[in-house]
Amino acid sequence: MAGEWVEVTVGDFAPFAYGKGLPEHQRDPFGDIPVFGSNGTVGVHSEALTSGPTVIIGRKGTVGAVHFSPKPCWPIDTTFYVTDPDPNVLRFKYYLLKSLGLEHMNADSAVPGLNREAAHARKVRIPPLSDQRAIAHILGTLDDKIELNRRMSETLETMARALFKSWFVDFDPVRAKMEGRWQRGQSLPGLPAHLYDLFPDRLVDSELGEIPEGWGVKSIGDLAEVVGGSTPKTECAEFWDGGTHHWVTPKDLSGLSMPVLLDTERKITDAGLAQISSGLLPRGTVLLSSRAPIGYLAIAEVPVAVNQGFIAMKPRQGVSNLFLLRWARAAHDEILSHANGSTFLEISKASFRPIRVVTPPTPIMDAFDQFSRPMYGKVVENALESRTLAALRDALLPKLISGEIRVKDAERFLQERGL
Repeated sequence: MAGEWVEVTVGDFAPFAYGKGLPEHQRDPFGDIPVFGSNGTVGVHSEALTSGPTVIIGRKGTVGAVHFSPKPCWPIDTTFYVTDPDPNVLRFKYYLLKSLGLEHMNADSAVPGLNREAAHARKVRIPPLSDQRAIAHILGTLDDKIELNRRMSETLETMARALFKSWFVDFDPVRAKMEGRWQRGQSLPGLPAHLYDLFPDRLVDSELGEIPEGWGVKSIGDLAEVVGGSTPKTECAEFWDGGTHHWVTPKDLSGLSMPVLLDTERKITDAGLAQISSGLLPRGTVLLSSRAPIGYLAIAEVPVAVNQGFIAMKPRQGVSNLFLLRWARAAHDEILSHANGSTFLEISKASFRPIRVVTPPTPIMDAFDQFSRPMYGKVVENALESRTLAALRDALLPKLISGEIRVKDAERFLQERGL
């Protein structure tokens, strides 16, 4: 097989075109054409610069990052882009470029960037067209499944947030009973018949305005034990080397597409954990970044220790962590209003704990948890599967691109796993 591969330059095989500037004020916010910058999509427009699927490469900013758009798009002037009339060959070029480590090719200049000529001069080995298409199909199958999981989870998350808003912000069940739109034995969207007797049919005055009769107003500190964290001395090797405890920073949450934390970039030792007064927080703790920026959210699906950039909420008895998660998202503006700081906004635990929350009786809290838990469970399942698929893709990519693994062997490997 090795004799069938040929050596070419990147410039010969996948020449880079320069993106074209499209200032934000010139973009059409109602368009459906993605606008790409060096770090991914940065908006939409009504017109496309490319005529088909496109590979986008970061030229300035996030230098060397490689993105794939399955449809026409507009790469702006911080990027290069690559096209090909054969979408499968283009996808092979995408995976090839991802394997080259372009992010390490910063030009030596006042403004770091990817030098087109230097990138074009890189020599690569490529297989025959049939193998290019097959490699693109193998790796693309994994990426497509990851994307399908993401879209499915996004739909479930949207449904869960809408349910929280309906029950606990707009009080739709109560209003439906007040207005005679919900009768005993009848179901409404998001309101199964068996929940009818749980909700009152009146709103009453409270310190937060009208709330359902029989509900209360409590502080978030009443609903959760609110704790923070710290960073063990980074120069002390005994706190870090060979660490086994997950230690989370806001950066770990910044790249999450769903509010599910499965792993952390760094881990600490028992000695490192002893330096953090809040210790190891249990699985199910709700994490909220408290500065730079405020508002990253996730539920820890593994025990974690946190750094100083978090407010961690351990739900008290009878309180659903899903209620806390959805509340923190819905109350983002309220949380921000309690923040302060001259360099960047930060909310302290002392300022966070007194924030007032409309709180339902325990049976309604339990009903919300039972109703939304399966949706969240599927999101976690999708995240776990996608992590496995991504690891498999990342392991296969360099081996397929280099020819170390034959296409037929990789295809058989995926078939055995039902992919």
